[in-house]
Amino acid sequence: QVQLVESGGGLVQPGGSLRLSCAASGSIFSINVVGWYRQAPGKQRELVAAITSGISTNYADSVKGRFTISRDNAKNTVYLQMNSLKPEDTAVYYCNAAVTPVGSRRQYNYWGQGTQVTVSS
Repeated sequence: QVQLVESGGGLVQPGGSLRLSCAASGSIFSINVVGWYRQAPGKQRELVAAITSGISTNYADSVKGRFTISRDNAKNTVYLQMNSLKPEDTAVYYCNAAVTPVGSRRQYNYWGQGTQVTVSS
């Protein structure tokens, strides 16, 4: 089985920083595009940042210049560095990855369980 586990969330002051990690485990042949999503109470889940199997990245306008997504393919881990955090960044952050399991010829989408980020003074 393939599993994604997020970590690194917590409580931070406005203007502070956090680094989220998404670690994949299981029988994985390859991990393709990976995205960080977030969902605040009463709101729809939205894409925050994405990274391809290479180094191409994409960011929501609301986080450009503040957040950076990166990946360490050797460790099957994706990171989201969040700087200059604002109260409106408060949400549960989820990792999503398109994964090709060993023995499969197609990609599947997997979600992590989410990690809470709270930005408050």
